Amino acid sequence: MKKIDAYIARRFLVTFFVALILIIGIVIIFDISEKIDDFVQRSAPLEAIIKDYYLNWIPYFVNMFSPLFVFISVIFFTSRMAANSEIIAILSCGVSYKRMLAPYIAVSIFIALLSLSLNLFVIPNANKDRVEFEMKYVKDRRKYKDRDIHYQIAPGQFVYVESFSRWNNTAYKFTLETVENNRIKSKLTADAAVWDSTMEGWRLRNWFIREYSEGLKDRIISGDKKDTVIALTVTDFYRNEKTVETLSGKDLDALIATQEMRGDSNVMYAQIEKHTRWAMPFSAIILTIIGVSLSSRKRRGGTGWNLAIGIALAFSYILFLRFSQMFVFTDTLPAWIALWLPNILYAIIAAFLYNMAKK
Repeated sequence: MKKIDAYIARRFLVTFFVALILIIGIVIIFDISEKIDDFVQRSAPLEAIIKDYYLNWIPYFVNMFSPLFVFISVIFFTSRMAANSEIIAILSCGVSYKRMLAPYIAVSIFIALLSLSLNLFVIPNANKDRVEFEMKYVKDRRKYKDRDIHYQIAPGQFVYVESFSRWNNTAYKFTLETVENNRIKSKLTADAAVWDSTMEGWRLRNWFIREYSEGLKDRIISGDKKDTVIALTVTDFYRNEKTVETLSGKDLDALIATQEMRGDSNVMYAQIEKHTRWAMPFSAIILTIIGVSLSSRKRRGGTGWNLAIGIALAFSYILFLRFSQMFVFTDTLPAWIALWLPNILYAIIAAFLYNMAKK
């Protein structure tokens, strides 16, 4: 590493972390002003607000908007270098534009890997306490599916529940069908199925089983109470769109596999979360190249014009990333294509701007 590399890398990192600290402070103030009524009405303890919510919310927020912070940082300090003729001096010494870009790329890769590590190992655990706090002390935003629930819990086994009560963990009008060779082998129905945490299973009330035969004689068994353990737990009824934020990569893959087998429409939330975790960090590299290409030339308007263009592009990227999720919700594109599409498009823009800046 040469002195110029260390100089650029140091300015990049210092500007990035200073921008983080300033913006986080401002955002926390606005967030507190927005949620203060909920905290007071629900008597949220101060320790829980600081420890369970904000200390876990900060990494989540920083990681979500890290591409924006990276882009603004690059635009800001590179524009200052260009305004002070430092870029001209570097290139005049025989350093190629590509070589000058090396420390930018190195730092952006470091930030991307840091962001990816947070996404995969730190933030899911932090989100558990944050989401639990939000559900308890902030306005209830839970959207559970608690009526007309259809699941394939295993190959050939289908569950139907007319309604589920979270007050007593009871599934009403419970039906379990077993299918073999495209025909119903047996059908278990019960007025209610109550979750029993001691045996990790369901206690059926007023149940009967009908076993279908190939002839005209079917076997029917009934009773008042029956315990059964199936591949369906009470947690399946408590999942919502925020649950996926608390899962590790391994658990997220397992949930996707389970929901795809069940034909659960909520699988889109898990798929979006998985591919967002991988796609978002790499945008830091792409936006760094765009930022350098836009701001390395000295402009008459100074840094203000570069910052305006940079912020507009950064927000357009984040907007496009959010909009691309609609392709998944509407089943227009697979999740991996929809979530990587902004990176592909902006990588093309980065290549174009880089070739223009070299000239």
